[in-house]
Amino acid sequence: MYLKEFEIRWSDTDANRHLGNSAYINFMSHTRMGFLMENGFSQKEMAKYNIGPVVFYEHMYYFKEVFAGKPVKVSLEIAGISEDYRFFEFHHNFYKEDGTNFAHCEMMGAWIDLGTRKLIGLPDDLKSLLGAEFRADNYRTLTKEDTRKYSKKPVNINL
Repeated sequence: MYLKEFEIRWSDTDANRHLGNSAYINFMSHTRMGFLMENGFSQKEMAKYNIGPVVFYEHMYYFKEVFAGKPVKVSLEIAGISEDYRFFEFHHNFYKEDGTNFAHCEMMGAWIDLGTRKLIGLPDDLKSLLGAEFRADNYRTLTKEDTRKYSKKPVNINL
């Protein structure tokens, strides 16, 4: 499990004076990028292959409130990766300083070629950087069908 610590700032709170939705998203994004950079996925390395991570969805579950001025930790575990390393699923948990789990998120994403704007698998020399020590107990091999399990499709309107 990878952990990153944050202090909740006043600007991270919402009208109810607790941690706001957008702050959860920002903390998770910062945790993911910290995890990637600390494991060899630096901006330089991603630029070398002209790739970047994209988010398909983030499903949040809120259990308890948390307030400004308190330190919190955000975890990252790899819940799944496809055989070609194109798709990935990360799970995040949010913990108060006493270890109380106050939120959980399931996030799915993929790697994109920044030139073609198409999804791609990771180059072979980057695959090993997503080590087994960060895999969740319920880790599984993902398929393209996993990315479609919620069957959401865009519905356009006439403007």
